[in-house]
Amino acid sequence: MASIIIFSVSLLLILLSPPAAAGSGMSSSLQKLLHSQGLPGGLFPDNVKSFDLDSSGRLEVELDGPCLAKFENRVFFESVLRANLSFGGLIGMEGLTQEELFLWFPVKGIFVTDPASGVILLDIGLARKQLSVSLFEEPPSCKAQQGTIFEKALNFRGFDEIPFVWRD
Repeated sequence: MASIIIFSVSLLLILLSPPAAAGSGMSSSLQKLLHSQGLPGGLFPDNVKSFDLDSSGRLEVELDGPCLAKFENRVFFESVLRANLSFGGLIGMEGLTQEELFLWFPVKGIFVTDPASGVILLDIGLARKQLSVSLFEEPPSCKAQQGTIFEKALNFRGFDEIPFVWRD
């Protein structure tokens, strides 16, 4: 009899509780996954639609769309991000670029080598940039960037696409 009452009260509480904000559960689950691997939870933006981690450690994160956010500098997230997740790092990162001195560099990896140091390393190919882990505690707000000049610059294929360039 007591178990029926507990079940009924639990069911009633579930039915009467307000629905979670769209995507908040997905972001929360991803944050927990990152924490379990020694990484801060705010590496991906607040507009995570879904994510998948396969048995080989390949993480794929799908966002609502491409967007621009800011940690210390501006970063551009493509619609889909991929990386190999291991303890303390995201290796072989795809889909993330960071602005440095007015230039955009692809982020190849993200590492926390010594959690006590409070430092996170971003591998931008030419160098590894050290940032405070505190910048990555919460997912950043991400502003949609579909169809902007910035997105077109990322997809630039050559001067033939520019209508004002003189050609023979």
